[in-house]
Amino acid sequence: MTLRRPWTRRITVGTVSAAALVALAVPAEAATTATATSTSTATTTAAKASSADVDYDTWQKDCRAVMDQALPYLKQRIANTRPGEKQAIVFDIDNTTLETDFGFSYPQPANGPVLEAAKYAQEHGVALFFVTARPGIIYSVTDYNLKHAGYQVSGLYVRNFLDLFKNVAEYKTAQRVAIENKGYTIIANIGNSATDLSGGHAEKTYKLPDYDGQLS
Repeated sequence: MTLRRPWTRRITVGTVSAAALVALAVPAEAATTATATSTSTATTTAAKASSADVDYDTWQKDCRAVMDQALPYLKQRIANTRPGEKQAIVFDIDNTTLETDFGFSYPQPANGPVLEAAKYAQEHGVALFFVTARPGIIYSVTDYNLKHAGYQVSGLYVRNFLDLFKNVAEYKTAQRVAIENKGYTIIANIGNSATDLSGGHAEKTYKLPDYDGQLS
């Protein structure tokens, strides 16, 4: 399956990772199988691509379809904040908050439909946390990229050396638990792979397209 902007060549996950490891050290996230989320968590999934080619515009349309369902929920949930409640949203990074496989320069651009929802949330007092399988060595460049793209970063979780040997889904679940232990209610968890969303510890989950693992 080819994923590309209509006007330029495809940059694969491997190409992005190799170039970034030299200049920016941005890796693709590991692919790991995961179980479904708990019954209290609703998952919205973009339709899978059936054609041989998925270009940038198709990816954006599919992302928009998911976020068009997420944003009304977020507006309602934020409006119904309970007294003393600290609300948070947890985001994946690669091909969720940033256009990793379609961004051809650093800083990488924000994924527009996701940024719109994030801006609404942060403007209404919701904390934004980012949980990624990227290694800790690129914490600074990742933090800068997110802020440059327009996200207010309340917390960025990257993998330390020991985390690199752990199951990605379990690692990400543990970070959400840590966020809850800080007193936050995670009202939504948004990512593009099963490893981003499994394990619970979020009121709602929203899955962006990864086209059967073709996007990191």
